Amino acid sequence: MSTTGKYDIQGIALTDDTYTVEQSLVRNKYKAMDAAGNVVLRGKQQMFKLKEKFPFVDADDNEVFEVNAGGIIDVAGNYVLTDSQTGEDVVVLDNDYSILQDTWKVRDAQTEEKLAEINSRGAMVTLARNVLPFGHWIPHKYEITDQNGDHVGNIDGQFSLKDRYEITIDDASSVPKEPIIAAAMVIDAIQGN
Repeated sequence: MSTTGKYDIQGIALTDDTYTVEQSLVRNKYKAMDAAGNVVLRGKQQMFKLKEKFPFVDADDNEVFEVNAGGIIDVAGNYVLTDSQTGEDVVVLDNDYSILQDTWKVRDAQTEEKLAEINSRGAMVTLARNVLPFGHWIPHKYEITDQNGDHVGNIDGQFSLKDRYEITIDDASSVPKEPIIAAAMVIDAIQGN
């Protein structure tokens, strides 16, 4: 039985198993497209804010949720995803920053129970991205696991002029899709890719 229903966000329904997230060339603006290439979600990092904020809108520019940093200029910290229509905090994205491993946990906003984890694949690749002069050109690759550590999907960076990620969710029975798609955009913006 699916446990993701309580993490549904009013105003958006992501039903595909694959999505493409693409960053604009100029700043941390993103769009998520479904398997047919239709824009289903757009988000951007608001500039010149002490606390990072990412509002997300649907294809018709209706605000559906926002992600807010828990602290000021928070490279390794908490980001709360709040449903814009209900005002409820849905999940928390936790970044456990390390030079060797990028780890993001998706937790229930009320109980703090871990729902999923997003981990970079390969310590050498992560190290190269963090220390080499042109390391930011190396595409990210992440594995998505459920609360038990079982594989449920991938976030694969593509080598291109603007950051592009292919998100595949093989089993969404226990992992809410909206927070995973939002996390791909937030991870890219926070880690300065």
